[in-house]
Amino acid sequence: MRLKRDHTCGDLTNALAGEHVRINGWINARRDLGGIYFVDVRDRYGLVQVRFGNELPDAILEAVRHLNNEDVVAVAGIVAVRPADSVNPKIASGDIELVAQDFELLNKAKITPFEINKRETGSEDLRLKYRYLDLRTAELRRNMEIRHKAAQSARRFLSDRGFMEIETPVLMRSTPEGARDYLVPSRINPGKFYALPQSPQQYKQLLMIAGYDRYFQLVKCFRDEDLRAERQPEFTQIDCEMSFIDEEDIRSIMEEMIVTIFREAGGITIQTPLPILSFEEAMERYGSDKPDVRFDMEIKNVETFAKKTEFSVFHSALERGEAVRALKVPGGAEFSRKKLDELTDLAKKYGAKGLAFVKVSEEGLQGGIAKFIPQEASDLLTVTCETVPDDLVLFMADEWEAGLTALGALRLALANEFGLIRKDEYKAVWVVDFPLFEKDKESGRLMARHHPFTSPKLEDIEKMETDPLSVKARAYDMAMNGYEIGGGSIRIYDRTLQSRMFRALGISEEEAQEKFGFLMGAFEYGAPPHGGIAFGFDRLVMILAGASSIREVIAFPKTTTAQSPMDGAPSEVDKKQLDELHIQLRET
Repeated sequence: MRLKRDHTCGDLTNALAGEHVRINGWINARRDLGGIYFVDVRDRYGLVQVRFGNELPDAILEAVRHLNNEDVVAVAGIVAVRPADSVNPKIASGDIELVAQDFELLNKAKITPFEINKRETGSEDLRLKYRYLDLRTAELRRNMEIRHKAAQSARRFLSDRGFMEIETPVLMRSTPEGARDYLVPSRINPGKFYALPQSPQQYKQLLMIAGYDRYFQLVKCFRDEDLRAERQPEFTQIDCEMSFIDEEDIRSIMEEMIVTIFREAGGITIQTPLPILSFEEAMERYGSDKPDVRFDMEIKNVETFAKKTEFSVFHSALERGEAVRALKVPGGAEFSRKKLDELTDLAKKYGAKGLAFVKVSEEGLQGGIAKFIPQEASDLLTVTCETVPDDLVLFMADEWEAGLTALGALRLALANEFGLIRKDEYKAVWVVDFPLFEKDKESGRLMARHHPFTSPKLEDIEKMETDPLSVKARAYDMAMNGYEIGGGSIRIYDRTLQSRMFRALGISEEEAQEKFGFLMGAFEYGAPPHGGIAFGFDRLVMILAGASSIREVIAFPKTTTAQSPMDGAPSEVDKKQLDELHIQLRET
C-alpha cells in the first residue's frame, strides 16, 4: 500500500483547507462531468467528495473512469473550500472537497447484490446473507455506533460507582429451570455436557458471597427458545449485583444508569423519578406487566356494570371468580363487522375466550350486546368508561390475567393503528410486587415467576406452603415503551429459605443438592443480603436506535429460525468430530 491514510474522511473540514492529506476508503458514488470526475469516498467516519481534474496523468484518469461503487481506494490531495454554489449541506464535509493529486486502487469490488446507498433494494434475507455489506450501510453503521456508545456509557457509569467488571464462565453446569439450555459435549469427559449460560445468576451470587459487593459485566447469554423480533438465541445483558442493599437502592442507581445511557448514547432525556406500578395495577390499567404508558386508553373494571346487565356470559364469569373488564376505543363506533371480527381473532390469539362490544351513539348503546344492557347499566358504563358518542367499548369476561393480557394486546394494536403513540417519546416505569409463583397450566405444578433464587416478601414467607399463589416477590422490572428492558430481584441468601423455595417448586432435596449444591453450600459461609438486575442490552439499543427488531442492532444476528444465512450456522460436522465426542446421530 503506497498511499497509507493520515486522515479519515470524517476528519476533513474547512479547518484543513490547503493541507495535503491522504485518505483510504470505499467508493460511494462516481460522477463524470466531461472528463472531470467527482468521486465520493466513504469510510466509517464520514464521506468526502474527491475531484479528479483533467490535469492528472492519463493512467489515473483511466483508472478512475472504470471505478465501481465499493472499490477500495487511496487518494492523496489538497483540501479545498468549495464554491458557495456547490456546497452540499447534506453531508458534514459538504463545504470542502479533496482535489486529487495521486491515486491508488487497493481492491476491485464485484457488483453488490443490493445497493449500499439504498438498503431497501435488498430483502432482509439477502442482507443477512451479505451481512458484511449490510454493515456498510448508513443505517447499520449508525446503530453500531449507538451500541458502542451505550456500552461505553454503561461501563463508565458502573465503574465510577464502585462496580467491578468480572467475567463469569461461558461453559457451566446445566441447570434447566426455564428455557432450554444450549448443551456443549465434553470430549475429555465422555458422556458429559456443559451448558452455555442462560444467565450468570448463580455465579454473580457467589461473587457476593466472595465479598465483591458491586459486580457487573456485559455478558453473552444463550437460550434455546422460539424466537421473535426482540429475541435471539444469543444475546447480551448488562448484568449487575450488589450486596447490603434493598430494592430502593437498586432501583435508584439503575434508574440513574438508564438515564445516563440514553442521554450519552442517544441524546434522549428520560423523565425521572420513574413511576412505580404494582404488577396488579399495571395489568388492570394497561393489560401488560411491561406497559406502554406513552398514551392513555386505559382498561376499566366494569364488574359492577356487568352485574346490572342481563348478559349471561358476564354473570357466569363472575360466578366462576373471573374478571369482566372493558376498553374504550375513541371513534371506534365506525368499525365494520369485519374489523370487529379481526379484533376478536387477535384477542383469542392472546388467550381470551372471545370479545363482546357495544357502540355508543347519540341515541344510546347499539350493536353487539346492547340489547342485554338496561338503562341503569348503560348510565353506569358511561360514567365508568367516560364514553361519548362514536366510541366503541370492548369487553372481556375471562380469567384475570388471560383476559387482561388480551385487552392489553388490543390496546397496543389500536393505538398503533390510530397513531396514538409518539415514536420520539421515551417513557419508562418500574413494575413491582410480582407473584413469586405461577401455576403451569399443563402440569398444574408451581413455577417460579422469575427464577427460584428470588426472595419472597418477608411478610409473605409464612404463606409459602399454605397459600403460595398469594406470595409476592421482592422483584422489580423496568419497562420502556412497551418492552421489558430490565428485570431483577432481591435474592434468597439463607439456605433454609432456599430449601423451602425448592420444595414449593417440587424440587426434592436430592435434586436440589445435585443441581445447586455448590450454591447452597456457599450460603453456609457468610452470605450477605444481596440483589441485582439484568438489562437486555440488545433490546435497550433497539429502543435507542428506533429500530423495529434487535437484528438491526446486532452485528451478526440469527434469523427467526436461529440460523445464520451468511456462514451457514448451524451446520453438520464431520463424523470424526462426533466420534471424538462419543456422539451418534439418530436418523429422523
